[in-house]
Amino acid sequence: MIIASDRRLHSVNLPIPTGWFQVLYSSELEVGQAKPLEYFDQEMVAFRTESGQAKVVDAYCPHMGAHLGYGIRDQAGHGSAVVGESIVCPFHGWAYDGEGKCTHIPYAKNMPPKVAREEQVLGTWHVREINQCILVWYHPHGEAPTYEPLEIAEANSENSDWGELDTHSWEINTHMQEVGENAVDSVHFLYVHGTKDIPDAEVMEFEGHTRRGLLRTRNPTPQGIIEGSIENQNIGPGLAVVRFSGIVDTVLLAHLTPVTATHTRAFYSFIQKASDAESGKSRIAEAIVRNICQQMEEDRIIWDRKKYYEKPMLCDGDGPFAKFRKWYKQFLIE
Repeated sequence: MIIASDRRLHSVNLPIPTGWFQVLYSSELEVGQAKPLEYFDQEMVAFRTESGQAKVVDAYCPHMGAHLGYGIRDQAGHGSAVVGESIVCPFHGWAYDGEGKCTHIPYAKNMPPKVAREEQVLGTWHVREINQCILVWYHPHGEAPTYEPLEIAEANSENSDWGELDTHSWEINTHMQEVGENAVDSVHFLYVHGTKDIPDAEVMEFEGHTRRGLLRTRNPTPQGIIEGSIENQNIGPGLAVVRFSGIVDTVLLAHLTPVTATHTRAFYSFIQKASDAESGKSRIAEAIVRNICQQMEEDRIIWDRKKYYEKPMLCDGDGPFAKFRKWYKQFLIE
């Protein structure tokens, strides 16, 4: 029997997952600055208030529909003006705070009823600024967060033992779940990335909104094989921390954010010990980052072109894909 290949483009028919997702690095949003954002198949605007708080609101002014992320005249080429704790619409000067309340209409004598009652008139997003990243909470029905992001000690900007974030990003043309499944797929290391063997999956745990894995690795060096490990942990579908040990300790914040249901943006932030960066290990430390980035490029060739099977034909040597998908399903809310 001949099994014909379907040449049509196959999209993953899964909804955008709910959870915490990175939209910016903290360093990308200065005090008094506003930036347009497009995530979750929606348009938003981030701004940092005079007091230093990062806020994210819906993009369109409820007055006449102007986009709040694009400034005019003195702000041309930048986001809208931020005055005090509010973002100012470039069309008519209406101002809104991070809670979605209109705080000022410069020419109005009689305020609209909702403004006079100090009601929320602009959609807002839950924001957390942690690990030098700005995160927002997405839920298709606007429900409040059900868990909190995890603070990573190595990513604290005041932790002098660890260096600055080394940031990289990728645009991936598939659903986030397809990218996340790599965490339980130790076999692909051999065939996609050309490792000497398949890492040993020592731990694969799924609990609540978290997932944890531990792979044992064998790293060939001129001095012989060095035993190492890759510990990876998910906090929901969008946030992950990966710790590489063995040659040079490296911490990776591996964050995935959905632009649309089938377009994922990957934010990778590497952190290494300050002492390693300043020592003879610096070249090795840089080589580790380059190698992981090369692996992402190799993975992307697969992700951008593969077809999603709801029931893949698995064998006993494959990873726990079924357990991963069962865990992931809690975030896929129609």
